[in-house]
Amino acid sequence: MADESANLVILSRDGVINQPSPDHIKTAEEWVPIPGSLEAIARLNHAGFSVVVATNQPGIGAGLFGISALNAVHDRFRQELARVGGHVDAIFFCPHIERDGCDCRKPRPGLLREIETRYGQPITGVPVIGCSPEDADAALACGTQPILVGDRRRWQWLDDRPDLVSLPTFEDLATATCFLLDAARNA
Repeated sequence: MADESANLVILSRDGVINQPSPDHIKTAEEWVPIPGSLEAIARLNHAGFSVVVATNQPGIGAGLFGISALNAVHDRFRQELARVGGHVDAIFFCPHIERDGCDCRKPRPGLLREIETRYGQPITGVPVIGCSPEDADAALACGTQPILVGDRRRWQWLDDRPDLVSLPTFEDLATATCFLLDAARNA
């Protein structure tokens, strides 16, 4: 088997691909892509990258929505993505709330380890694009390459996390994708 992880990119969902909501994305109608994010995924696909999503979905564990609602959100995401010529290979999610103490809820590494198991290859060095300290911590725990996206002015938590200040940061997934594609061309 070829080393599929060599061309793998792992994305967080809310805040990277779609607009986040403090009340959770509970319906397909609430799912709104961040401008340029779907096209960025399509660009990664066309450059030979496999794109996988890893997302915490505590709204399930909190009883705010069920698996069928989550599937409807992901169906809409996949349909919108297909319209611009892209796709994701898989979506991994943690349905637990924090007090459940599971290993799959970011910042713990279980969700990323599950991806590693599914691909049958180490994910060391694989880009993991997120927008939170939880995303960065899970990525660092697995030896991947954490990349942060979002408006840096909102990242007040970076003041308390000097260990994360040196991570690559970009305005959005579109600009992070340009960075990854440039790096791949120059490799």
